[in-house]
Amino acid sequence: MPLVPLRPVLEAAQKYGYGQGAFNVNAVAQAKAAIEVHEMFRSPAILQGADLANAFMGGRADFMNGTVEDKIKGAKNIGDAVKKYGESSPIPIVLHLDHGRDFDSVKAAIADGYTSVMIDGSSLPFEKNIELTREVVKYAHARGVSVEGELGVLAGVEDHVFSAASTYTNPLDAIKFIKSTGVDALAISYGTMHGASKGKGVKLRREIAIAIRECLMHEGVFCALVSHGLSTVPQYIVDEINALGGKLTNTYGIALEQLKAAIPAGINKINVDTDIRLAVTRNMKEMFENNPQLRTNASIGGVYKLLCEKPEQFDPRAFLPPVFDTVMYGTVEDNNRAQLVSVIEKGVKEAVGTLIVEFGSFGKAPLVEQKTLDEMMDFYKKEG
Repeated sequence: MPLVPLRPVLEAAQKYGYGQGAFNVNAVAQAKAAIEVHEMFRSPAILQGADLANAFMGGRADFMNGTVEDKIKGAKNIGDAVKKYGESSPIPIVLHLDHGRDFDSVKAAIADGYTSVMIDGSSLPFEKNIELTREVVKYAHARGVSVEGELGVLAGVEDHVFSAASTYTNPLDAIKFIKSTGVDALAISYGTMHGASKGKGVKLRREIAIAIRECLMHEGVFCALVSHGLSTVPQYIVDEINALGGKLTNTYGIALEQLKAAIPAGINKINVDTDIRLAVTRNMKEMFENNPQLRTNASIGGVYKLLCEKPEQFDPRAFLPPVFDTVMYGTVEDNNRAQLVSVIEKGVKEAVGTLIVEFGSFGKAPLVEQKTLDEMMDFYKKEG
């Protein structure tokens, strides 16, 4: 079936009380693996291309400094990959722009087939955030595309999202923001943190999500609540990476019991990136450990070199530039490259499959009302 907008997927999650994972992908192999594992569990799928991840998929190794042109190229590459493996899928699949920072990024994503976009104005003053988000909603809804906004600032680091401290979302501000902008989903700050270094003892303030959800029900307004920074950072994977020469420190995620408790508190969409990065990096290190002949291989030896040079890194994007053609286009030139792709895919499936089960989205694909972009265009016209 064609890719679907975000809203119907989150309406089902809210109605039936499960958590819907949203997983960031930064390579064609990752997109393919994420779709396959969702199909295996008959789960709806949300695949995310972050604004700067699009720059990486556009061939920019220093993606933190990616240009608009890089992002446009990368958005197309991610869009092409998800459509290639997803358009004939039996499950509903959303292609979502994560942390879009400006109108140019949003327009590029929509032009390249994204069915949902996030505009992150959380660093702006409240009224400016409303103004930017409202304009994006107007543009996207006219094309049937769903929109996620953000209110409140998360601590931690994720690509270009930096904050030393967290500003919790005010529930009253959240209601005003939702009603003023018409967003389909809102990312809130309630104690989560971006990145792998969340520190021990992170506590989620579930009462914030509960208060927002109660107010929305009272007002008769739909808006799904989104949690960023909810990676679990599995300690067994961290330990395995360090046993293979990694130097990861202070790597702690959100306790699984806290994460799952956020779902009945009103969280519908749960963003995960770090867990995938860790599993993929562990698999690549393990492959070279078990196959020494690959370390100097002309096709993939450059990946091993970077793994050795950057033991403190866990993001596969730090190691994959030597195989950019495979990352960007899925090109598999030889058996050695195929072996690398295989371990990348297995890492994605391990991380994503675990959380599909834990979040409870397995078997829920048939519960999602299938709506095309054209149908959502009509829906938004009537609603607005």
